[in-house]
Amino acid sequence: MPQPCRKQPLRLSVKRQTALKRHAGQFLDSILACYSSTKPKAYPAVPTEATAASTVVDDAGFAAETLTPSVCHDHGLDKDLVSLKISLLGDSQIGKTSFLVKYVGNELDEGRSEQTGLNLMDKTLMVRGARISYSIWEVEGDKKSQDYIPTACKDSVAILFMFDLTSRRTLTGIVKWYRQARKYNQRAIPVLVGTKFDDFIQLPIDLQWAIANEARTYAKALNATLFFSSSTYNINVNKIFKFITAKLFDLPWTVERNLTVGEPIIDF
Repeated sequence: MPQPCRKQPLRLSVKRQTALKRHAGQFLDSILACYSSTKPKAYPAVPTEATAASTVVDDAGFAAETLTPSVCHDHGLDKDLVSLKISLLGDSQIGKTSFLVKYVGNELDEGRSEQTGLNLMDKTLMVRGARISYSIWEVEGDKKSQDYIPTACKDSVAILFMFDLTSRRTLTGIVKWYRQARKYNQRAIPVLVGTKFDDFIQLPIDLQWAIANEARTYAKALNATLFFSSSTYNINVNKIFKFITAKLFDLPWTVERNLTVGEPIIDF
């Protein structure tokens, strides 16, 4: 009598990155040397209302099962739940929390704890019949909060290094966050995320070219996939986490490269 087919359990990929490229550190040093002779400055201020609000809207990604922000993680009691940790790093006032709230799907900032410098939220997904819970740790961008980088990065499966697309200072600051994070976690998938794309597209086109090229240079140095995003219009927010999920579990989903200036860039 033929045996019924059994669904194979979802397993973490064995093809995960285990080391950085040999010359990544040298590349980062060259970037620092390039900019050490000039004082970083912010890009010109731009209006707050986007002129292309409906330019691109991200797909829904994997269907969410629960959207409950929490600072208490008792997932160990659920044997059917795969609990994974993701870290968000970057300077202050770049939109990390807005990005996180948009993905989690709760406008109330219930998971944030200013006293500890950490903002924690959970989101549970159903992927091929398996329940996956992402515990997302956002480190606030001030100097005091940097003491929590070891806690936030330890055991993370992915680290999002985030910067404001309209502020060069926050992009050059990525090197500092990257070096700190890699002291405590060298296996996590690195993702470079530019926020506030809705403000970015209002900059002069030549400035957009310069920022995009600079961001791509940093992404290559970090061996990271680059995404331009907007939490206001949900541009590439879900797609970033869908990309991470596909990488972790070898799912048959591939992100499409987009290098067109004026559109949300995705580079890898």
